[in-house]
Formats: sequence, structure tokens, C-alpha cells
Amino acid sequence: MVSPNGTHADRFADRTAVITGAARGQGRSHALRLAAEGADVIAVDVCRNIETVAYDLATPAELDDTVAMVRDAGRRAVGVQADVRNPDQLTGGIENACAELGTDPDVVVANAGIGLMADPDDRAAFRDQLDVNLAGVWNTVQATAHRMIAHGRGGAIVLISSVYGLTGRGGDGRPGTDGYVASKHGVIGLTRSAASWLAPHRIRVNCVNPTGVATPMVLNPAVAALAVTDEAGNNSYAANVMDVPMLEPEDLTAAVTFLASDEARYITGISLPVDAGLLLH
Repeated sequence: MVSPNGTHADRFADRTAVITGAARGQGRSHALRLAAEGADVIAVDVCRNIETVAYDLATPAELDDTVAMVRDAGRRAVGVQADVRNPDQLTGGIENACAELGTDPDVVVANAGIGLMADPDDRAAFRDQLDVNLAGVWNTVQATAHRMIAHGRGGAIVLISSVYGLTGRGGDGRPGTDGYVASKHGVIGLTRSAASWLAPHRIRVNCVNPTGVATPMVLNPAVAALAVTDEAGNNSYAANVMDVPMLEPEDLTAAVTFLASDEARYITGISLPVDAGLLLH
């Protein structure tokens, strides 16, 4: 049954979802929608700043808030403070959370990512983009897929890339910008590779490619300084074809939950743009 707000009651009943970057923004939106549709949630976030990133990352209090919101929705939740760049820390945190809940992952959303760098000319910015946005996604797959194989129920993994993973736009020859574009292209390759080796285990892997989304990663002074706003209030940062400056997190969540659901049971290895027409340029 579909509720008035578009959720499907019990679509993820008796399932557990692992979501990285879950303290706020898109990750929190994914966690709350999955919980509303019956899933228990393991919410992962680094909860500290990264020196090369131009804006503040999430806090422990924000992760606690996400966990509390999931519990208020009537589902179980565990928060994990872990850096996706650190595979031992990430794997250990997820293992402990699974033990606490007495379950293993059925749904994984590799959402953690970083955007604008404080100094795009700093070569360390290129490394950090790849470490978080690509290696961190691979670490997330590794930390969860083998547990999913072991429990034998199949499942779904959704990786978050970007429209800039599907176009050459976005880079300008500097380490920070080229690193972002390269990392998001890499996620698409990882999606296809993981979809191939996990298919025999009935584990599907897909990725979502969003345009700009109204989250703290985009709605901050550093990003605003890059954009030009016209008289109608449209922001040039995303340059969407449809008449919307940027999407809301819930717009991405709708795509994520579809790909994670049984309705998409024969969809694997795809890249799904949720881009308000940006790729039509």
C-alpha cells in the first residue's frame, strides 16, 4: 500500500540498510525513507572535518539526530562514526552494529562523499576526492557485500555518483575539480564491476547520478561563490534544463529506494541520472 506521502508501507520490512554519509543531507533522507518503509538502519558518518574540504562536514550530534529520527519512526537504528577511507574502521563499525542488531545488511547505500575543496590547486585535494568518493565507496562495498553473500538472501547496493560522472564537464585542470570528476566516473565503473561479480549471489548494484542537490555540501558560501544567479533566482552551478535550480534530497531518495526495492529486482549495473535535464546540454 502506498501512503499519501508516497512511501510504500513495509516494502523493506525485516531488512536492514547500511547508509554512509547518513548524518544529514541525502544520507539522512535515505535513512528516514527506508525506515518509513520498514527497514532497520545502520547510519554511518565520519562526523569530523577533512582539512582539504571547503565546508564543515557533519557532526556527531547530527548523526545522533538521524538515529533518533529512525527510532521515532518505529525502527531500530545504530549510529557508527567511521571514516570510509579507513577500511578497518569502517568494517569494524559495521560488524559491531550488525552484532548489536542481530542481523546483516540487505540494502546498502554508499552515499558518503565530498565536494568543493578549500584549495582546488592543492594536490592533496585530488587524493582526498579519490579516497572518499571512490575508494570510500569501494570500501563500503567490501565491508558489506561479503556479509550479504554469507546470509544468502540477496540484496541491493546503491552507489551515489554524479552527473559529472557522465560528462566531461566539471573539471578545469586543477587537482580538486579534476579529482571530483574522476572519482565520480570511477563510481560508475565500480558499479558495473560489482554488479557483475555479485549477480550470481542475487545482489544487485546500481548507481544514481544526481545534479545539484540542496544539502550542506552545495548550500554553503564556498559553493555559492562559484555560481551566478540570474534575475529569476536560477543558480548556474547546476545549469539544469528543467526549471528548477537544484533538487531536494527526497528527489534522490525516491530513485534510491526504487533501485533498492524488489520492484527493481532485475535491474543491475545501471547508472540512473536524476538530473533535471542537465545532461541534455
